[in-house]
Amino acid sequence: MAPAYQPVTEQAISIECEREALVGILHEPASPAELGVVVIVGGPQYRVGSHRQFVLLARTLAAAGFAVLRFDCRGMGDSSGERRSFEAASKDIRSAIDVLQRRVPAIRQVALWGLCDGASAALLYVEDTGDDRVRALCLVNPWVRSENSLARTHVRHYYLQRVKQQEFWAKLLRGEVGSAAFSGLMRNLWRRGRAASEPAEPRAFQSRMAAAWRAFDGDVMLALSGNDLTAKEFLEFSARSTEWSGLLVSSPRLRRVEFAGADHTLSASNARLGLENYVAEWLHGLRVPLEPLVEDTSKAIG
Repeated sequence: MAPAYQPVTEQAISIECEREALVGILHEPASPAELGVVVIVGGPQYRVGSHRQFVLLARTLAAAGFAVLRFDCRGMGDSSGERRSFEAASKDIRSAIDVLQRRVPAIRQVALWGLCDGASAALLYVEDTGDDRVRALCLVNPWVRSENSLARTHVRHYYLQRVKQQEFWAKLLRGEVGSAAFSGLMRNLWRRGRAASEPAEPRAFQSRMAAAWRAFDGDVMLALSGNDLTAKEFLEFSARSTEWSGLLVSSPRLRRVEFAGADHTLSASNARLGLENYVAEWLHGLRVPLEPLVEDTSKAIG
C-alpha cells in the first residue's frame, strides 16, 4: 500500500561536529515515522545536489512520512572546517544522526541515503561505528574508483564499443582519430592487464565497503543508472573482487533496481521521479513488521 502524503515543514538547523558548525535542512512531516532518513552528500557539492536532486528527494520522502535531514559535511557548502574526503565523513554522519533524533524524538532508527561517494561514505560509517541505529542503506551508483578499475571499465564499456563501430575505423584510416585517443586505449589495456597480477591495496576503502555490507544486518537498496560509468565500474569491480563475492546476489534483504538510460545523478525527470517514488515505497515497506519482500530485479525501470 502506498504511503499517505502529509504536510511538511522545512527548517535550517545547525549541527555541531568537533567544534565545527554543519548546516543542515530538516524536512519534518506532521506525523513522522520511527524511521528517519539522513542524506549523505558526496562529491564537491552541497546539500541541494545537482539539479536540486537532494531537495526534491527530501520533500518526496518527507511527504511520505519520513523526517529527512540533508546537510553539508565539514568544509563543504555552508559548513565550517576543513574539507575532508568521503573516507573521513563518519563523525559528520554520526553528528547528523544524533541531531535528527533530538529534533524528531519519534525516530528510533535511520536509513542512510547516499549517491556516489556519499553511498561509499554510508558503508564506511557502518564499518567504522557499527551504529545499531542504522536500519537501512540506500546506495545509488556507489563509488569504488581506482586507477585499475577505471581502466578496465573504459576498455570494456567505451573502447570495445568504439572499435565495433564502422565510423571509428573509417576515421582511423582517414587519420581523424588522434594519437591521444589511440594512446589512451593502449594505456588502459596495459593497466587492465597489470591489474590482474597486482594484489589489492590492504584495507583499501573498497575492501572496507565490502566488509561493512557483508556484516550489515539491515536492508540494502542498490540503485544503478544504466548510462553511468560509475555504476558500470561498480558492477565491474564487484564482479571481479573476491571480497564482494555474493553481495549483489538477490536476497530478501537486498532490493536492486536499474534505471535504464539514466545518467549519474538521474537528471531526467522520469528517472528522478522514479527513484524518489521507489525509495519512498521501499522505506514504507520497512516499517511493516512482516516477512521481507523479494523483488524481481531483472526488469529495468525507465
